[in-house]
Amino acid sequence: GLQLAFLSDRDDWPAEEPAFDVYVATLEDGTATKMVEARHDALPDGWWVSEHGDLEFSKSGGRLFFGSAPEPDSKEDEGDASALPDNEKVELDVWSWTDPLLQPQQLVQADRERNRTYKAMLALGTGNVVQLASADLPDVVVSDEGDGAVALGESNLPYRQRVSWDSPGYQDAFEVNVLTGERTKIFADRQVNTSISPTGRYIYWWDGHARHWFAWDTQADREINLTAGLGVPVESHLADRPMIPGPEGAAGWTAGDARFVVYDKHDVWAVDPTNPSQPRAITDGAGRESNARFRVVDLDPDEPAVDDELMLSFFDYGSKEQGYYSDSVSGNGAPRRLIGGAAAFAGLDKAADSDRVIFSRSTFREYPDVWISDISLRNPKKLSTANPQQAEFSWGTAELVRWTSLDGEVLDGILYKPDGFDPSLQYPMMVYFYEKSSSGLFSHFAPRASRSSIDRSFYVSRGYLLFVPDIPYKDGYPGESAMNAVMPGITSLMDAGFVDPERIGVQGHSWGGYQIAYMVTQTNLFAAAEAGAPVVNMTSAYGGIRWASGLSRMFQYEKTQSRIGGTLWDAHHRYIDNSPLFQADKVQTPLLMMHNDEDGAVPWYQGIEYFVALRRLGKPVWMLNYNGQGHGLTNLHDQRDWAIRMQQFFDHYLMDAPPPEWLQHGIPAVEKGETMGLDLVDG
Repeated sequence: GLQLAFLSDRDDWPAEEPAFDVYVATLEDGTATKMVEARHDALPDGWWVSEHGDLEFSKSGGRLFFGSAPEPDSKEDEGDASALPDNEKVELDVWSWTDPLLQPQQLVQADRERNRTYKAMLALGTGNVVQLASADLPDVVVSDEGDGAVALGESNLPYRQRVSWDSPGYQDAFEVNVLTGERTKIFADRQVNTSISPTGRYIYWWDGHARHWFAWDTQADREINLTAGLGVPVESHLADRPMIPGPEGAAGWTAGDARFVVYDKHDVWAVDPTNPSQPRAITDGAGRESNARFRVVDLDPDEPAVDDELMLSFFDYGSKEQGYYSDSVSGNGAPRRLIGGAAAFAGLDKAADSDRVIFSRSTFREYPDVWISDISLRNPKKLSTANPQQAEFSWGTAELVRWTSLDGEVLDGILYKPDGFDPSLQYPMMVYFYEKSSSGLFSHFAPRASRSSIDRSFYVSRGYLLFVPDIPYKDGYPGESAMNAVMPGITSLMDAGFVDPERIGVQGHSWGGYQIAYMVTQTNLFAAAEAGAPVVNMTSAYGGIRWASGLSRMFQYEKTQSRIGGTLWDAHHRYIDNSPLFQADKVQTPLLMMHNDEDGAVPWYQGIEYFVALRRLGKPVWMLNYNGQGHGLTNLHDQRDWAIRMQQFFDHYLMDAPPPEWLQHGIPAVEKGETMGLDLVDG
């Protein structure tokens, strides 16, 4: 708060393309001094200070970072297109196989690229200017909160085409001398994302191919495997996609970059990069012993280093119980339990100038109110009662259920039951899923109009059971994986006797919507299904564009969520076998879809393909297109309308409610905007 920096074109005003200089003032004397001329000698030829760059002081205030960029061509030098009158201009996109990025992605990023700047540094003590980033090294991060001698430089420019079909992206990494701008290449063409330690001693990254964390010692100029000495896997145990796995994660570096704090599935470790063969298990194996997970809670986000005294979150993989523990990087002994139990604990935050903390605690029935305590978390006090009106409403309970999949794997899921549940009665049951959700057993869901999915507390309070199963996946068989996981879970609940087998519905959106569109080609168990924004034809979707980002969809099918694990040419049978469209004639379930015409994630022609196929086959199918809306609904009135229509759909098929007009007769285009068709049909 002692200095002020700004840009001004005062010496070049007025001008069609004004040149901006960098000024710095100390608030003590209130006088601004021009420190960097617009076309400073230290900037590359043809470059100038950019008005679009951010101004940022280093932590100490001894440096100022600003943005530079190539000076734009003058209007006189522009091509013939700009000289044409508006009524003769041609709007044209030229797609070339040599483009680093596809045209749609370029168009999405066009404004950002036009305004792109490259980091330069002004040393306020000497007045020296150093250009750090460049057109071939666009991303530079300076260590020690801007005061370090070392910076990390990254570039994906040579590998940009690969983002269309491979994930994660490829990078070159450089060590950059902040005082001179000199660069040392650390590696090239690796599928990693790099970071720099707080003091700049190490540049580090996760290598999914090697399944280890690595570091580059900027003092010794050598590469170090940080985690080979742990003796336990450090890749994510949830990795089930045909791509290199991500890590379990890391908390970062302790003071002075002395130790790297990293996770396996269960525990927290400290690695001395000068002696990585002797790692220390901070949590002493307590997580592995109890089939639980410990993770560091950052109580001081303004401090880049991991503190020696640790607050740890706790999660029991079996019971899903949560809580907080304490431990020490340098100390001995198992972590010490502070608070925990059959609830979700979240939002732990510490006051800046005292040992007081706040956090929330919740269950499906208990609203996440705010609690206050000291750092020991003994005798916490409930600070808020934010949702007293809930006591006036029927709610429900949530419990953990387990069953065995058709692949022989024991799976977890959540079963929600309405208040007053009687196991001697049979209830209608909704099924909802999206990958894995059982870790949210204690999550609270306030009734609300949703972007795309059913509201859990609302449906349960109205007398539905709700089953939310976890789904593990096999590469190449996403549809079959869903069947193998979900169907045995449903039948295990049916065997308990309290599920009405004639009144089971299923709902999901996006990836869940795809699986439902597939499942109704394989089973007639469901009395009604809603598949939101589903991919139904992987062969046509494979070559499509994710319009919100402009990215090709290829990488999604080959490497990420769709999990096919091959190209359309070397695994074409998998694309067909997993596409519901090619088995649409088998569908016997009334199907509702919501797919909007501005969907930037799943092109809405996927919903159209399924709709027109089922319509031709004489199957009961409806598709709702909220005009101008994207992958999920953002307008509250659209969300409310969707909640009402989905409720009417399931109430009709699962609770014998009369159908609404839109479900019984549709809404003709000539009546669009005049009637909503929400009235129920008598008789």
